[in-house]
Amino acid sequence: MNVLVIGANGQVGQKVVNLLDNNKDHSLKAMVRKKEQADELANRGIESVVASLEDSVDTISEAMKGSDAVIFAAGSGGSTGSDKTLLVDLDGAVKTIEAAEKLGIKRYVMLSALQAHNRENWSEALLPYYAAKHYADKALEASSLDYTIVRPGGLLNEEGTGKVSIAENLGRGSIPRDDVAEVIVSTLMKQNTIRRSFDLICGDSLITQSIGSL
Repeated sequence: MNVLVIGANGQVGQKVVNLLDNNKDHSLKAMVRKKEQADELANRGIESVVASLEDSVDTISEAMKGSDAVIFAAGSGGSTGSDKTLLVDLDGAVKTIEAAEKLGIKRYVMLSALQAHNRENWSEALLPYYAAKHYADKALEASSLDYTIVRPGGLLNEEGTGKVSIAENLGRGSIPRDDVAEVIVSTLMKQNTIRRSFDLICGDSLITQSIGSL
């Protein structure tokens, strides 16, 4: 598939890009916000497009053209305020869903957050973030897209183990970004992950086994 990675310069997004760049089954296009980021990708021979999640749906649609699948790994980041969380993590995500539907792109993988679907389990310190993720996920579930929603626990910069726990509901936990990226890419071609959402933390099962047992 031709896969567009939105948020390609983010910490998880970069790892997704690296995996897809070395994957012979897919071709890759990276969506970034700045020309300098696009230039860096071009130096690596990676196709990219410059667009912002605060742009219009039409502009985002132009960036998406030619894609068969979308991976949404973007976020406003921890240093921004609730306004950017609303505009990027919620409205920006919804605009990409609308753009994908407009273009007839069916496959869509969303990077969400652990327990975003259960309000009672949201972190008090991150309520705007969780609310944004919750309603972006709801919009995706209500869409016509063949979606997968991946809800990882606390993100770590440790080396991935390749072993995870995947379920509809999991307790608190963390997971290396390496493993999150591996799960995201692995779901692309797995029919049993279509129109499914799941929590994701470190565990004892290999990623392929965990995804296969959904």
